[in-house]
Formats: sequence, structure tokens, C-alpha cells
Amino acid sequence: MMVPVRCFTCGSVVGQHWEEFKDRAVEGEEEAGAVLDDLGVSRHCCRRMLVSHTDLVDVVAPYQ
Repeated sequence: MMVPVRCFTCGSVVGQHWEEFKDRAVEGEEEAGAVLDDLGVSRHCCRRMLVSHTDLVDVVAPYQ
């Protein structure tokens, strides 16, 4: 669904970084690790939240 606002493990706010991460790493040509370093996401648990997220809103929306 939507990216979680906070990290499940440490509670840091990670939702604010999703749009830029998606634009630069997922849809762009930049490497995901370099984008996360540039955004200031340094904890492994927070990086996992962004890298492993799958946006399913477009898939689920027709069924509502």
C-alpha cells in the first residue's frame, strides 16, 4: 500500500523520503544506496523500509 510513515524498528520518520527516493532510484538511473546516503537515511532498518517497499495502491484501487 502506502509507504509507512515511521520505521517499524526504530521509529524514525522515513515517509518523507519516499517520493524523492522513488523518483531518483526506482524510476531513475541512480543507485538506491547512493540516493539513501544523499537523503541522510543511514540506519539499516530505515533503509530496508524504503528499499523493500512495493507500491500496491494502483493494484488494489480498482477493487474498492
